[in-house]
Amino acid sequence: MATSTLPASTDRRRSSILLKTIMAASGLFFIAFLLLHMYGNLMILSGREAFDEYAEHLRTFGGAMVPERGALWVMRIGLLVALVAHVGSAVVLWRRAGAARSVRYQVTRRSYGNFYVKAMRWGGLAILAFVIFHLMHFTWQTVTIGEAHASPAARVIDSFSHWWGVGIYVLAMIFLGLHLLHGIWGAAMTLGLNTSLERAENIRLTSIVVTTLIVVGFLIPPFAILFGLVK
Repeated sequence: MATSTLPASTDRRRSSILLKTIMAASGLFFIAFLLLHMYGNLMILSGREAFDEYAEHLRTFGGAMVPERGALWVMRIGLLVALVAHVGSAVVLWRRAGAARSVRYQVTRRSYGNFYVKAMRWGGLAILAFVIFHLMHFTWQTVTIGEAHASPAARVIDSFSHWWGVGIYVLAMIFLGLHLLHGIWGAAMTLGLNTSLERAENIRLTSIVVTTLIVVGFLIPPFAILFGLVK
């Protein structure tokens, strides 16, 4: 019996490693996108015209060689594939972890590890919900905060002129920050980068710096608009 279950156990372990690698790779892809998206959002600090020109540049990127919005659709498809891979891998690993816990003795003592596991799972769902809301708000324009505007800059400024619009954004950034802080560390572990105490410390510092940069970078425009620094 033991020898017959060994191959299945080994296959499951290998597939779990593959799923974690997919999660790590797709997560790093999202971080790269977030940094680019953050840069674009910060363009609003240069004024309405600069932000609208940036939005137009995204639509027409590639000139005559690429159809209008072609580059945007390539990016969207890439993000969708990464999202399906990331969420799908997470769900499978989540279910496997739950099944493993149900058949072994559990210590009821709380730990920071359990907190981060729950933060990653439920925070990930919160981030997914925000992404859908964000698309409905700024891309599909089926949800409005304030009035509807054709200009991307006007839409952003009007939305963040309302405190509750900024509040939704702040809450999403809190969940994103927790997800990134633990996710960057987990990705480094999965990819085998944590090979010494010195590297572990460097990874920890990198996760803190990258998370802080992204969260603060995304929060600067909403608060600048809310406090009247951008009009």
